[in-house]
Amino acid sequence: MVTGIVFAPLGLVLVFTAAITPQWREGQARLGVAASGSLLRSGGKGQGMGVRSGSVEALVLLRSDGLWESCLQVENSELKQCWPVVGLYRRDPRLRLTQGLILTSLFLCGTGIVLACIRVRCWTDIPLRGVAATGGLLVVTAGLLSLTALGVYTHNLARLGMPDSSKVVNNPRVHHLSLHPAGSLYFGWLGSCLQMLGGSALLFSFKRPRYATCPSCPKLPVCPACRSCPEITNQPDTDVYEVSC
Repeated sequence: MVTGIVFAPLGLVLVFTAAITPQWREGQARLGVAASGSLLRSGGKGQGMGVRSGSVEALVLLRSDGLWESCLQVENSELKQCWPVVGLYRRDPRLRLTQGLILTSLFLCGTGIVLACIRVRCWTDIPLRGVAATGGLLVVTAGLLSLTALGVYTHNLARLGMPDSSKVVNNPRVHHLSLHPAGSLYFGWLGSCLQMLGGSALLFSFKRPRYATCPSCPKLPVCPACRSCPEITNQPDTDVYEVSC
């Protein structure tokens, strides 16, 4: 039970962090901003000064996409702008499926943790094992849903929100992005695995522990704390010893 109520919330935090961060996939595009041999002039009336540039300066843009937010940043610069997902990426049915699975996973995991935490042994003398195990079942289901969402997104990572390949080839203004998995995906995978481990540990609550029986009375179980017969430990008379230093 302790293993379950430690791993399940940790997995929930990691999956929630992955859901709200915009680093599910990343890509970069290299743009030329100055042509070779360009001439820059400045000066007053009747006077001029020319500076010829003989190299091409490249501007590298870093693009990152998440479930609800996209960001664009200039490499080696503090210039960064983020905005809610729009366009083809937002309308992609595979992205909508991933969003729905992640939200459902977060809800089920939170509900399972609440059920498990209020009914485990740490806060009550007699734990409700059925309720705690039901919470574990919800946590396992949440882990399966988040793993499914991550699998769908990873499998279609390079195709989410992308136009038809024929249009990209015929349109020279569309810059190619080499997309690859980013940090939020790894947070999600780790959190989903922890949810599975925590929920599986709580599922063992369905199995009730078997205590040894009292030799003098087989029908009475032995106290699991003192390992003695209840008919002896329940006697009102006890011996008290005073120890002085």
